[in-house]
Amino acid sequence: MKCSDKFKIVDRLLTNWFKKLGHKVGEHPSYFIIIPFFLTLLAATGSQRIYYEDDPEYLFSPVTGRAKQERAIVKEFFPDNFTRFNPSRMTDLGKFVRLLITATDDGTLIRPEVFDEIVRLDSIVSNVTISNGERDWTFEDLCARWEGKCLRNPIVKLAPYVPDVVSGKLNLTYPIWFSDNYDIFVFPASLGSPVVSGEHLQEVPALQLLYWASNHTDFDVNVSLQWETEVLRVLEEHIHTFRHIRIARFRSQTLQTELEDNTISIMPFMFATVAIMVMFCIVTSMMGDCVRSKPLVGLLGVVSATLATGTAFGLLMYCGLPFIGINLAAPFLMLGIGIDDTFVMLAAWRRTRLQDPVPVRLSHAYEEAAVSITITSLTDMFSFWVGAVTPFPSVQIFCVYTGMSVVFTYLWHVTFFGGCMAVFGYLEEQGRHGVTCRPVLPVSQSEDRGCWYQLCCSGGISKSDPWNEKDNKDHIIMVFFRDGVAQLLNIPAIKAFVIMVFLVYLGVAIWGCTMVREGLERRRLSKDDSYSVQFYDVEDLYFREHPYRVQVIVQGKMDYSDPEVQRQVENLLQTFENSTYIEGRFYTESWLRDWVSFVETSAPILNMNVSTPELWLEGYKTAFLGGSSPITLDTAFNEKGEIVASRFIIQTRHINNTLEDKDMMLELRRICEESELECSIFHPLFVFFDQFVLVRTVSIQSISIAAGIMCVVSLIFIPNPVCSLWVAFSILSIEIGVIGYMTLWGVNLDSISMINLIMCIGFSVDFSAHISYAYMAAHGKTADERVRLCLHALGLPILQGGFSTILGVATLYFAPSYIFVTFFKTNFLVIFFGMVHGIFLLPVLLSLFGPGSHCCGGGHIHVEPTEVKPSSLAALPTADGTFYVNGGGQIVTLHGKAGEMPPLRIPRPQSSRTSRTDSSVRLTTGAFTVAEESPPSLPKVDQTALDKDLGLGTSGEDSIESSLSKGASKSAASASGGRRAHRTKSAPLSLLEMYNNTGYVSDDETSSPRRPRGHRGGVK
Repeated sequence: MKCSDKFKIVDRLLTNWFKKLGHKVGEHPSYFIIIPFFLTLLAATGSQRIYYEDDPEYLFSPVTGRAKQERAIVKEFFPDNFTRFNPSRMTDLGKFVRLLITATDDGTLIRPEVFDEIVRLDSIVSNVTISNGERDWTFEDLCARWEGKCLRNPIVKLAPYVPDVVSGKLNLTYPIWFSDNYDIFVFPASLGSPVVSGEHLQEVPALQLLYWASNHTDFDVNVSLQWETEVLRVLEEHIHTFRHIRIARFRSQTLQTELEDNTISIMPFMFATVAIMVMFCIVTSMMGDCVRSKPLVGLLGVVSATLATGTAFGLLMYCGLPFIGINLAAPFLMLGIGIDDTFVMLAAWRRTRLQDPVPVRLSHAYEEAAVSITITSLTDMFSFWVGAVTPFPSVQIFCVYTGMSVVFTYLWHVTFFGGCMAVFGYLEEQGRHGVTCRPVLPVSQSEDRGCWYQLCCSGGISKSDPWNEKDNKDHIIMVFFRDGVAQLLNIPAIKAFVIMVFLVYLGVAIWGCTMVREGLERRRLSKDDSYSVQFYDVEDLYFREHPYRVQVIVQGKMDYSDPEVQRQVENLLQTFENSTYIEGRFYTESWLRDWVSFVETSAPILNMNVSTPELWLEGYKTAFLGGSSPITLDTAFNEKGEIVASRFIIQTRHINNTLEDKDMMLELRRICEESELECSIFHPLFVFFDQFVLVRTVSIQSISIAAGIMCVVSLIFIPNPVCSLWVAFSILSIEIGVIGYMTLWGVNLDSISMINLIMCIGFSVDFSAHISYAYMAAHGKTADERVRLCLHALGLPILQGGFSTILGVATLYFAPSYIFVTFFKTNFLVIFFGMVHGIFLLPVLLSLFGPGSHCCGGGHIHVEPTEVKPSSLAALPTADGTFYVNGGGQIVTLHGKAGEMPPLRIPRPQSSRTSRTDSSVRLTTGAFTVAEESPPSLPKVDQTALDKDLGLGTSGEDSIESSLSKGASKSAASASGGRRAHRTKSAPLSLLEMYNNTGYVSDDETSSPRRPRGHRGGVK
């Protein structure tokens, strides 16, 4: 047994199981409708336990990020103290309000009228009052303190000196200025991009005011957050009163509130999407035949996907999984996936024989749709669950919710939606209208009715003449793909053009991949119209010169009085100060430098004995730790009074974008790794910067794992190595295209786009796997014929599936949020590229380099022999031993010796969902030869009937009704009339076209009393 034959066991087991399930659903549809519906209602109660997570640090920073480990070290040795608070020594971002001030005329702020408004602004914020029901709170009550005093904005004290500065009587020195009143102004901490000439401050285009609130108890935190909210409200009321300044504002909870606003802003688009998808399903499920038209079933496909998503969400909420704002993108995706399954199942239903009872038709529909739906659902499920093991919580949570939604969408479609199909199948069986459910006449019996009745009411088949050609029509779009698109692609010049366009596409995509920008910028978490966008713009423009004060932690018990240890520490600090992104010695805070300098200059004068390590350390504790300088916070002692950790502060400079943020952090970490000391570096924003480091590696790993899983799944369900090769090629090509073109479209590689790239792996499999398998299974003799057959079978389903998914996310493009716009852009790219690959590129490449092409040694049909007794054929042998079987204007001749009737093995094609061609095919086995001939004596079938469009949707694939319309002479039909004596009129269906292949009669012809139905092969 071949390896591929072993894999086919899965296919056979699955189709057999689904066939039985379909029969059960057809017999008892009410159970399969009611039970899922009530399970959804039960799961929906899980929304009572919803826990909404909106902490941006938790969601968008990696769980395994190094900065979180570094923060744990800082907290261990230097915990926050809000009674002795210093912003440079924080372990998190804290609670604060930050205001960035610029002049309305974009001039300097060093003007009296401008500074008067800055002073007034500071007074308004400081006097904002809130009440918690027991007492009133102002900033003075809530502020973080140093030595019992609130941390204020010292830059406000510059106001009295501004007139003298403007008049030229006073010069301000940069970076520090000492006033005559002993006020100290450290300008880099407050001013943004000042213009300096020598050491003199010339112009100040921007400055910042910071208000730090207490954060050391839960009560203070809640009151602080309430105060922050009130500050923004008060500023909104007063902001129009400032004529000379613009105020960009930000608070500690801005990112969280923006995530909440993103969630709320998407709700109107969700309702619009549902309306669009309902209309799309209704329209594309309609036909010219009003009985077989299934607009309400299309609507129920949307209902099924909605119920499934609600069930998955409710169940996960019961399990305690947090809910996040970007989860609201999942219903948009589920509508697209669910509608794809709807089209597949409707297509399978329409390929069943109209004359069969509903349970039989539904069993055949399930049998055919099983592999198609299963492979699509599995690839989507696995791609999402690969994302669930990434180190980004936002990706994990979204992928778990979406992956579970795919599971329930799959289950609900084979139960709830299948039951709905059965109900409408019974209505169709009774000849009832697809919308009004009232009995109507078939087309063949309504010719005497008005044109409006024929257009809007007629349909179904006649019970007295079920095989009437007028009641069985083909679909014009299917014919267009076969005879239009495929014929065009079979022209050598067009093939060359398609390959040339693909190479251009790939070249531009690769160029785009070289320009990938990494990391999720904080401003992109805000809505486009948010007040915080102005803040980010001003910050990027003016406050990138000295952005971060970075903590350097040196661990380990060391003798700091030892000159060798002092040398090692000094070398470390100098290495930092000489690096690309760090300012020089002037901006560094080092307790060790200050203490050593003090000892060298003042110890002899003060008669201080520091000759031993113990005395050296005791002198440090006595002389320095009792002071009010922040460096007193930079040494940690054990219970024996020994220094076990020390901290130093360095200043970054000239960091203009997120790429330089990442480079700066990595360079500082590299210096620590190369140092002789055990050290680490930390800033609260490094927790976010870690995503810049990991996002590329994690994306590549996740995409590679997902692609590998997709190939394995495809190989199991589509057991052909060549097919798997083309699936892998398409995945790679589409993924490169999405990454490259999303970069050119302004999308960064971040945790949001990572979700979409992982998801793209699952979506890219659908089109490529189906079209590759259709080509492999096609029974055309030449490569060009196979192209015609595979596009005839799958051209329209690919188009429908692609458009349904694009429509499902289309409204996200208008959302005022980068997060949801990114979902639209990446999904649009993957679906568009997938459709183009499936309809144009893969057929061309397969015809040139696939099986059946000249490059691969020609096209031989791989067949499976099926033993058929000639006695079962509906024809009589002639004197020369030739058997003639009438078939749609053609004759099948079985050449053998007259009088000899040995068992005949007639090859059976591997798959025959695609329609047969008119070319002659000769298959030889043993003593008999099976051939097709076209004798001139038989009439040709009128092909003009194929050009009549009966509606917009059959879900894309050829229906059995259309094949029934292609009749032949009544003599062949009368040969089988004895087997169906209850028929009043012979069916004009040829054996060849019943089985839709080249020249075999199924064993079912003799074993079954019913007329053989059309073969339901095809791409799964």
